[in-house]
Amino acid sequence: MTDTGKRKPAGKNHDVDLIAVVVAVADQEPRVLTVGVADGLPSGPFELGHRSLQFGLRTWVEQQTSHQLGYIEQLYTFADSDRIGDERQERVISISYLALTRMDHSSAAAKRAWRSWYDFFPWEDHRAGVPALITEIVQPQLTAWAKGTTDVVSREERRRRAAIAFGFDDHPWNEEFCLQRYELLYEAGLVEEATRGRGERGSVLIPGPAMIADHRRILATGIARLRSKIKYRPVVFELMPPVFTLLQLQRVVEALAGRLVHKQNFRRLIEQQELVEETGETTADTGGRPAKLYRFRHAVLDERAAAGTKLPLTRS
Repeated sequence: MTDTGKRKPAGKNHDVDLIAVVVAVADQEPRVLTVGVADGLPSGPFELGHRSLQFGLRTWVEQQTSHQLGYIEQLYTFADSDRIGDERQERVISISYLALTRMDHSSAAAKRAWRSWYDFFPWEDHRAGVPALITEIVQPQLTAWAKGTTDVVSREERRRRAAIAFGFDDHPWNEEFCLQRYELLYEAGLVEEATRGRGERGSVLIPGPAMIADHRRILATGIARLRSKIKYRPVVFELMPPVFTLLQLQRVVEALAGRLVHKQNFRRLIEQQELVEETGETTADTGGRPAKLYRFRHAVLDERAAAGTKLPLTRS
């Protein structure tokens, strides 16, 4: 797939795309690597010359962004017949991957950008409390959508799904429901992607730029996976510099989760699980008294294959 998301007609053949959700954290913001004039994820077709799916993915990402990938894992295979939303008639199969890295500042700025994933999903950042966007726009629009059907059962089902997904009616906010929230907004015709090829739309589109094809849905899938995974595997350290303070580690976890964690409980659990070790050095960059510097204890990967940060999330 090129930067514009277009491909030559393939007749009855099934195209196979490789798509990368490349995540880094910088300035306390989770960032995703995008390419092209229209926002898209790095991607390209799986070719006969690629010795493996991962090799093909790494090749496309490096060619399009000049960024070399480290940690990657397969995310999901998308093959719905109606997933692209354009005039093409052939089925397009996309194999997506989640890649965790550290943001660089190479000269490829014209070819790519590191965008905060909250640009695309502004309703997902609850670090400062419930966004006004949810109470002022999302909830009224989804309520109107639920009332838009004459079938009583369907109306109640729509209302129930909206309440669970977005934390209405005393339902708790679940940060892992990122994909369900986007798909609900799509079904309600409240995101720009839902208007492609449709004659109807919601009265108000929810803020957040569209991405090419169904790349925003794929990004939502990656966010949901990562938010779940950091609770039981120490993958967060793939996003950290070689040495860091515990506060820096906490801020990265909060950026990914989109909500605050309990400081003392967080530090207690990190130390109890022996995920980090002191370097013996300190830093004064925190603005207060010197803070201890830590590094990830790599032996934990072998010792605790199922270990994670077990986030003590602050519940409202």
